[in-house]
Amino acid sequence: MTASLFTPAGEAATAGVTIANLAKSFGSHLVLDDISVTVRPGSVTALIGPSGSGKSTLLRCVNLLETPDAGTITVGAQTVHAGRRIADRDLLALRRQVGMVFQSFNLFPNLSVLRNVALPQQKVLGRSREEAEERALALLDRVGLRDKAQQHPQRCSGGQQQRIAIVRALALDPRAMLFDEPTSALDPEVGVEVLAVMRELARDGMTMIVVTHEMQFARDVSDHLVVMADGRIIEEGHPATIMAEPAQERTRRFLSAVLER
Repeated sequence: MTASLFTPAGEAATAGVTIANLAKSFGSHLVLDDISVTVRPGSVTALIGPSGSGKSTLLRCVNLLETPDAGTITVGAQTVHAGRRIADRDLLALRRQVGMVFQSFNLFPNLSVLRNVALPQQKVLGRSREEAEERALALLDRVGLRDKAQQHPQRCSGGQQQRIAIVRALALDPRAMLFDEPTSALDPEVGVEVLAVMRELARDGMTMIVVTHEMQFARDVSDHLVVMADGRIIEEGHPATIMAEPAQERTRRFLSAVLER
């Protein structure tokens, strides 16, 4: 990668994320129970914990793909209150600030890689086709995929498709990025390519919340580690401290299970 994927342009380039007293239920099942997390601008927070602990639902609530039942979500200066009607313009404004990368790549199979990255810029940001494609090519070049621009996604490997998905999100100039297990569908060797892009973003100062089972990434790259279980935060703090000396037995069991794989 020859240049930075993300270069902050002053304090407004990135935004902190504050989640306060968030709750979410599906029917009678309480999925998130009074969750509060503060992510400083330009920092990386990793969410870990057993499957079913509510990590992915938390990310989807931050991006308002799921509507929380209680609590507030603040991105930069914009706050959304659960239980109040969210105007369409406010919903779009918040989603424009927060990029999201999923486990599955969610690329358009009938479009070229170039159009996958350029079209959302035209629709969401109102950029011209020429401007959007220029931005797309520059980002694809920085992740080593410019030569794939005219191909369709299915002709790319899983790791390449996930890097394209990251580029597509970055092309919309988000102020924070959410990653939901971005390497879980990939072979370990291929996942390394995706983690390298995420490491570069972290070095460049992109605000990130990452749901992951990649413990080395969580320990070495994140600034703050949040451990979830049964819809609650059971422990949080400095990654190296928690991994070396977890305070909670539930955290110890989880770390033992994932580190021994």
